[in-house]
Amino acid sequence: MSLVYNEDQLQLQDSARDFLAARSPVAVQRALRDERNPAGYNSDVWNGMLELGWSAVAFSEQDGGLDFGFAGFAPLFEEIGRHLSASPLLSSVVLCGGLIEQLGTEEQRQQWLPSLISGERRLALALDETARHAPEVITLSARREGAGWLLHGEKSWVADGLAADGWLVVAREADGRCGLFLVPADQPGVQLSARQMIDSRNMAALRLDQVQLAEAARLGTADASAALDLVLDRGRACLAAELLGLAETAFAMTVDYLKTRVQFNAPIGSFQALQHRAARLYADLQLARSSVMAAFEVLDRDTGPLAERRRLASLAKWQAGQVAQRVSNEAIQMHGGIGVTDEYDLGLFLKRMRMAQNQLGNADYHCQRYGDNRGA
Repeated sequence: MSLVYNEDQLQLQDSARDFLAARSPVAVQRALRDERNPAGYNSDVWNGMLELGWSAVAFSEQDGGLDFGFAGFAPLFEEIGRHLSASPLLSSVVLCGGLIEQLGTEEQRQQWLPSLISGERRLALALDETARHAPEVITLSARREGAGWLLHGEKSWVADGLAADGWLVVAREADGRCGLFLVPADQPGVQLSARQMIDSRNMAALRLDQVQLAEAARLGTADASAALDLVLDRGRACLAAELLGLAETAFAMTVDYLKTRVQFNAPIGSFQALQHRAARLYADLQLARSSVMAAFEVLDRDTGPLAERRRLASLAKWQAGQVAQRVSNEAIQMHGGIGVTDEYDLGLFLKRMRMAQNQLGNADYHCQRYGDNRGA
């Protein structure tokens, strides 16, 4: 396993860093929060990402992609974290695009993938129904109704669900199988409500009240459990990379503060106790990076043990979440009072960290999942 990006990934990272520094500084996210933008992201920044081909990175050329491989998302999401940039790249492209790629018929792939890659349309995954991430808990029902389907139930947390062109809804069929259904935004019987989040991102609750869908609304004909498991692991790896970028930026802000803040006629960074704490954080960040790189490496392979993929994806999400917790806590303490003021950017990073730590599984969830897949 390599602990550094290859040449192609480094080029992607340099391009992403330059673009986000110029077009999506932290001030853009602050403005989105203050303006209460319902979409949760800046459309100009998103269009710039699309023009750079970020949405096409992992898809095959046959589907309109660049055929770069899933590992291309690692530097992109790391830079997204570093710049606190909001976009529907995870929800619409990695999750929904990945599921359509895995499960969709040829007609469904041709209908949706090019428009998702171009940004012409946007989808959001409607999965979680409980207070915490629990993909195995699916009570929203889908039953046969004439030549189509009838869906009924609720989804509590739909990331980027507001203003989407539709939702990929995970439902339980009468025979116990897991099915995914494309529900258009203008479908009768759908109720959507916004949820206020501490990171000011786009989150919605979705209710389907006896929603009638055509047969073609179901993705493919097979049970969706295996494909959903794979695509969720991809999403977890992307969130881990984002958390790594968030944590490294908060750490860099803290080190700069230690160098410039003077107490007792000396920079506080000269105090040995603070040096030890900063050194520990640096070591923790390198351990987290190795876990994230391992997860992307195994996910970029077409084949490999299922348990290994699950373990490494959960390890990366857990490790990145833990280091984000430690870095943010230490950063606030070392900054002192200024660290908790709204005018200082550190608080915005902390809020996004807390949301990303819980999205697609918190620390407890991934500890349990890692243990369940040991020795399998």
